[in-house]
Amino acid sequence: MMSRRKFVFHAAIGAAMVFTSSPARLLAQRPDKDYLTSIESDKIRDAESSNERIKLFLTFAEDRLIKFKYELEHPASNKHGEMLNYLMNSYIGCVDDAADLIQLGLEKQDNIRQGIDLMAAKAPEFLQALKNYSEKGPELEIYKENLEDAIEGTEDALREAEAAKKKAAPPPVRRKN
Repeated sequence: MMSRRKFVFHAAIGAAMVFTSSPARLLAQRPDKDYLTSIESDKIRDAESSNERIKLFLTFAEDRLIKFKYELEHPASNKHGEMLNYLMNSYIGCVDDAADLIQLGLEKQDNIRQGIDLMAAKAPEFLQALKNYSEKGPELEIYKENLEDAIEGTEDALREAEAAKKKAAPPPVRRKN
């Protein structure tokens, strides 16, 4: 399930590409995800399976939460609010992409059990950290809206992971001869 923010973003990117690109360039060009570093983008691109990509996106999401905590504890002298919101938006993007890959993997009937299990294990941890910020986070007014989106997106991803556990193809069984 695509979040409201992500749908609007994809629609805007699509419209911009239609009006600014020639048809040949449109097919050859893919928009970069602005919340990933070039090294992270390369890791995602080089991953050989959906399972690996899901794991990477969840690792990147966890990294964003760690950096968010650090930024709260050690505020930068300039652009502190922008950094907090950027990190929360980056977290949301990573979790949304991991959830999208789970849905895509189910549709393609890929073996994504490890990715689903990791999402089911990590999402409650992420959710608890986000809810702690929501209850007693310093400077909450700066990032409250993005935090609410992050909580909603994480809850959606957790529900999707639990549903995917039931839909995913069972692991292969080895027969003994």
